[in-house]
Amino acid sequence: MRLPDFLSGVVLPRRLSAQGAGDVAVDLDVPTRTAEPDVSYDQSTWRLVLRVFIQSKLAVIGLIIIILMILFSFVGPLVYHTNQVQVNLTQVTRAPSASHLLGTDDLGYDVLGRLMAGGQSSLEVGLAAAVLASVVGTIYGAISGFVGGWIDGLMMRVLDSLLALPSLLLVLVVASIVTPTIPVLIGVITLVAWLVPARLVRGETLAIRTRPYVEAGQAAGAHVWRLIARHVVPNVIGIVIVQTTLAVADAMLLLASLGFLGLGPPPPATNWGAMLSNGLNYIYDGYWWLIYPAGLCIVLTVISFNFLGDALRDAFEVRLRQR
Repeated sequence: MRLPDFLSGVVLPRRLSAQGAGDVAVDLDVPTRTAEPDVSYDQSTWRLVLRVFIQSKLAVIGLIIIILMILFSFVGPLVYHTNQVQVNLTQVTRAPSASHLLGTDDLGYDVLGRLMAGGQSSLEVGLAAAVLASVVGTIYGAISGFVGGWIDGLMMRVLDSLLALPSLLLVLVVASIVTPTIPVLIGVITLVAWLVPARLVRGETLAIRTRPYVEAGQAAGAHVWRLIARHVVPNVIGIVIVQTTLAVADAMLLLASLGFLGLGPPPPATNWGAMLSNGLNYIYDGYWWLIYPAGLCIVLTVISFNFLGDALRDAFEVRLRQR
């Protein structure tokens, strides 16, 4: 187009290029605003997370220990056969020997076999309670953060009220009312374990719901459940995974505390916390095999899950920084 006379001598803020005699082509070159991309986790993202995770030696060691503990607890009884049902009072508190590699306890149970049985219940309760708590917390937090308004306020006040109560005290009250079987313990621990992931997911949902692709879905009339399932849940899965690994360690410690206080599964079932509590009765008698193996299993497993959670958190944070 021909440049008007009143613009002669004015420096234009756009790039100008000559087009024919006396004509200039004005290249507006205005950057267009692009919608923020969906940040759900694709295949390349998982490769990045895996690469960062592998670089953490403590996380790899922790993962190996967890795998070994699972094999020890669930595959070990298939190789090392012991009687963990009937009491044998003729072989109480025997020292470690070829027939009993870690000795026997005060009821004649083989301690090594007892560790395997206790590991089964400890891992089952820890893993199941952590996964169930993460699912409940994710749904609760996503609904609260996405819907907003007075519903969000009411749901958060309920959450704050439960967080104000000491977790161990609440679990002790419930566990003392009902018979502490494995399913009951999973439910009791889930009762306090879902609170933290709910608050974390709610905070992330508040940021996700303002993104252009979510607002476009709302404008198009998409149902709230579809938006939560399609946009919120895929974008918070990293936080949920990290919190789940940390929740496993917390659930196992909580179960160990209940077992230590005598509120674990009734005999002949056991867990590492109950074994540790029973062994402390003989702390001055020199029966070290009743104390240290169970305590070592608790410490190694809990620390390993914490290493795993810390490494996953670092990996997902690297992913967010490179987004």
